[in-house]
Amino acid sequence: MSNVVLQVENLHTSFFTRLGEVKAVDGVSFYVREGETFGIVGESGCGKSVTGLSIMRLLPEPGGEIIEGKIILEGKNILELSKKAMRAYRGKMISMILQDPMSSLNPVYTIGDQISEAVKLHQDLPDNMVEAEVVSALRLLRIPDPEIRTKEYPFQLSGGMRQRVVGSIAMSCRPRLLIADEPTTALDATIQAQYLALFDDIQAKTNVAIIFITHDFGVVSRICDRVGVMYAGKILEAAPTRDIFKAPKHPYTKALIDSVPRLEVKDERLYSIEGQPPSMFRLPPGCRFRPRCPVAMDICGEQEPPEVKLNEDHAVSCWRVK
Repeated sequence: MSNVVLQVENLHTSFFTRLGEVKAVDGVSFYVREGETFGIVGESGCGKSVTGLSIMRLLPEPGGEIIEGKIILEGKNILELSKKAMRAYRGKMISMILQDPMSSLNPVYTIGDQISEAVKLHQDLPDNMVEAEVVSALRLLRIPDPEIRTKEYPFQLSGGMRQRVVGSIAMSCRPRLLIADEPTTALDATIQAQYLALFDDIQAKTNVAIIFITHDFGVVSRICDRVGVMYAGKILEAAPTRDIFKAPKHPYTKALIDSVPRLEVKDERLYSIEGQPPSMFRLPPGCRFRPRCPVAMDICGEQEPPEVKLNEDHAVSCWRVK
């Protein structure tokens, strides 16, 4: 596929603790095309954020380690790059928006200073043009009065505006790939809708490929072209968003969609998935979802299901799908 920006192949990421090895990402593979939004959805602790940090090569050290796999960005396996070479890629070719803007912004520097740092690092521009690039980055995220905002500090902005500033930093050098790690979690419904509309606008202007990490299938339906459903370190089903909602194949995918409240349904209780996700220290044999699966078979507890390709864009790992 000639327009693929990112190809992740058999990615394994582990954390080595005093209690043992945690296989946070265990054999994950997916791709993202130019101008496409690929969603990674799943319950907390399933490995979504660690997948994003692995792609950015920002795992905590010591402890976090990419064991094997390939992360091919624009034809280059970035796992083969030195740390110095990766710093040149990070920000210019690939950027990430984290969940909490207050943990991403430095409270003692102005907004302009923090955006200009990325611009100066990755763009060979004279000083008199850096400020224009900073203002342009703020305008891209529809921040009003950008010339004034450059002189303000994070505490002077609302939560929604701070999240837009983080987006401006990420997009300041026009990267080819943007990873958004649950950027709407702390926003109310109205501001969330506005922020999601920004992604459509940014993509139309820059054709950037986006990985959108979320636990909210409502957000998935709004913004994602394709989605990977992740559970206990593995992607159990990956397909175009329309196919996921119209005909989900994996029991876990079906359960997550059934958990989304519907206005037209007047059940007394919302549907919930029984049980809890497995401990990453003691993963069950066979299919990892088997202890919670309502349609599990004997083989599910004996052997891990292989990935079944239903078509070019739809893959499922389940013994009931053949």
